[in-house]
Amino acid sequence: MSSSSSIDQIRASLDTVIKTYDVRGLVGENLTEEIVAAIGAAFVDVVGASGQEVVVGHDMRDSSPAFAAAFARGVQARGGDVVSIGLCSTDESYYASGSLQAAAAMFTASHNPATYNGIKLSRAGAQGLSRDTGLAAVRDGAAVYLRDGIDAVAETGTFREQDVLAGYAEYLRSLVDLSGIRPITVVVDAGNGMGGLTVPAVLGEAAGLPALPITIVPMYFELDGSFPNHEANPLEPKNLVDLQKAVVEHGADLGLAFDGDADRCFVVDEKGDAVTPSAVAAIVALREIARARAADPDAEITVIHNLITSNVVPETIAAAGAIPLRTRVGHSLIKAAMRESGAVFGGEHSAHYYFRDFWSADNGMLAAMHLLAEFGAQERPLSSLSAEFTPYPMSGEINSTVEDVPAAFTRIVEAFTSRAEFDELDGLTVTGVVGGDEPFWWFSVRSSNTEPLLRLNVEAGDRATMERIRDEVLALIRV
Repeated sequence: MSSSSSIDQIRASLDTVIKTYDVRGLVGENLTEEIVAAIGAAFVDVVGASGQEVVVGHDMRDSSPAFAAAFARGVQARGGDVVSIGLCSTDESYYASGSLQAAAAMFTASHNPATYNGIKLSRAGAQGLSRDTGLAAVRDGAAVYLRDGIDAVAETGTFREQDVLAGYAEYLRSLVDLSGIRPITVVVDAGNGMGGLTVPAVLGEAAGLPALPITIVPMYFELDGSFPNHEANPLEPKNLVDLQKAVVEHGADLGLAFDGDADRCFVVDEKGDAVTPSAVAAIVALREIARARAADPDAEITVIHNLITSNVVPETIAAAGAIPLRTRVGHSLIKAAMRESGAVFGGEHSAHYYFRDFWSADNGMLAAMHLLAEFGAQERPLSSLSAEFTPYPMSGEINSTVEDVPAAFTRIVEAFTSRAEFDELDGLTVTGVVGGDEPFWWFSVRSSNTEPLLRLNVEAGDRATMERIRDEVLALIRV
């Protein structure tokens, strides 16, 4: 950037890529090697990593190695000692941050198209960094370095490489024992993302671990940041179609789909039908509650769920004798809440799953292992098991482009005031006041952090009620 630019101009430019929870932007346009190096230098200052190790990892995108190298240069200039772990998944970088007790940077744009890249930043111990807990300060420091150049310290940092994949795989195997499950066949769609590296290591023998009674049918395991087969975003139903067909064609027990950086995992049953992340969260919650109770029968056990998970999640947690803690949406917020509450597990309806035994960070692979363990310990098909945890119809997340968000919220409040209760923990949650045999209902409307969108989620005791409330709210949103 030009040295004649003011700090305010540079800061405003950086605001286009430094988001609420991470860094994300178009390669070569608003995310360049110069910007990345400045962010690396400022990151060291903000987290106090001068003289300390900083883990740097990256995904398979074409731009990722050069960005990781630029970040490392910025880190070293300010005295940080770089530990380069190379190609990795995001949760593998969390493992490195946690096991080494080092700050970390993961270069990925997750499920975004190939033209994007970004950075997920963590303090030592895989503690998330958000705009409120350090990203704003990183932005401000990077703006100064972009204007004035990076001021190198007298003793610049070192650089070394370390392969953490085997340690990561071994650690996950220590948390979930799959050796005794019945033989199962699993189709895995890695979407040409980092699951193509981690799945063979964790569920197979690529990292030198013993074979498991799991037959993996691989789909799109070739690491390719151009995503030649489909976007690595399993949240979009169209990106699950290939997996759903393959599960049925192979007569597999189930299918797993990972996003681009492999920190989220989605599940389909033997019929090819999607299993809701809320059902997965409920199943994993029961297992983590049982583990915690086995370790300390008298412990008070807390499990986190965000406010758009199905009602079945808090109901399942409470029925197991644990405390359900409802939170806002967002991985940095939930990581902080996990630490503050001492929760053993946290689940989001977006298929992010958080574990106290994984430094309170999210790990899609670990959630998948818990599901495989639970499924493999009984004889029913997955469709039967998951049906127990999917009692209520949900709309799924519906996005609407809305220019005047406050006006939309006002219309909703006016329409539902006489028949609902409201809370504003995250956006607006509206819960129906019902009596007798009337089915329950609730909906959540939240604004996007980055786009003029409103996100709607609806759940009810029966499908007709869910569809009626969904259509009424959409009509109010889309006037």
